Amino acid sequence: MTPLDAIILGLVEGITEYLPVSSTGHLIITSSLLGLDRDAATKSAVDAFNIVIQGGAILAVIGLYRSRVRSMIMGLLGRDVIGRRLFLNLVVAFLPAAVFGVLLDDLIEAFLFKPWPVIIALALGGILLIGMKGWQDRVFASAENETEVKGGRRFTEIEDLTWRQALVVGLLQCVAMIPGTSRSMMTIVGGMFVGLRPKQAAEFSFLLGLPTLGGACVYKSLKSGEEIASLGTLPIVLGIAVATVSAAFAVKWLVGYLAKHGLAMFGWYRIALAAVLAGLWLGGIVQFGPDQPADEVSPVAFASGPAD
Repeated sequence: MTPLDAIILGLVEGITEYLPVSSTGHLIITSSLLGLDRDAATKSAVDAFNIVIQGGAILAVIGLYRSRVRSMIMGLLGRDVIGRRLFLNLVVAFLPAAVFGVLLDDLIEAFLFKPWPVIIALALGGILLIGMKGWQDRVFASAENETEVKGGRRFTEIEDLTWRQALVVGLLQCVAMIPGTSRSMMTIVGGMFVGLRPKQAAEFSFLLGLPTLGGACVYKSLKSGEEIASLGTLPIVLGIAVATVSAAFAVKWLVGYLAKHGLAMFGWYRIALAAVLAGLWLGGIVQFGPDQPADEVSPVAFASGPAD
């Protein structure tokens, strides 16, 4: 892997990690177009690299939401009731993925880490976001500065989420174990479903990404440390640094966008991406594994896994 490869992958990871578009599909295309999936050993290391650079996305959220993080730390010390409640809700939301991820990992790798499940998940997610437009327009119109809108819909603040609402978001996050679904999509939709405004649903999704992505980074670093080290220190540093900066810009843009618009645009984008990915794969331009037929793809082909 060259420094330029690391910069490009870091840029793709940072931009797509928190957008509801699936970083998996983007990393598949990017890694293949860069020629990083032609050799089995190199590809395995690159797949691990693509997970480790999620650390940059974590750093971006910690920096942008440092007041929230500080509040949670103070809450653990018994000095901030709101921070402690937020921390506990994030734990509740994280637990389903932690439990089901362990229980279903082998089944997911055996049956879903293949081209068509990813392409289908991208398309179905797009249909979901487009289909939600009418509901969003009706329920969330002019809701940014109101606690209640037409029809009696009452909104809640992140600080006032109950553990049951957090659990609903966490259960929906488990759907993102299906490669190509998008963790961000499911948690943002989940947050809106339980009563958070789009902007706050995105914020809760970002914060929930801290334990989810952090767990994936630590696990992959411990499991594939030698493979990652074989790429060299410079690519790793560059990948994380670029992912940090690009993720920060992506998060700020998404928050501003959701304050005024819905998620339908991302739905159309997902459908287009699914079509492009299918075309590149069927045309032999993008490979889902070194010298493997499409129906015998190695699980490691999908770099972002459940965290996506």
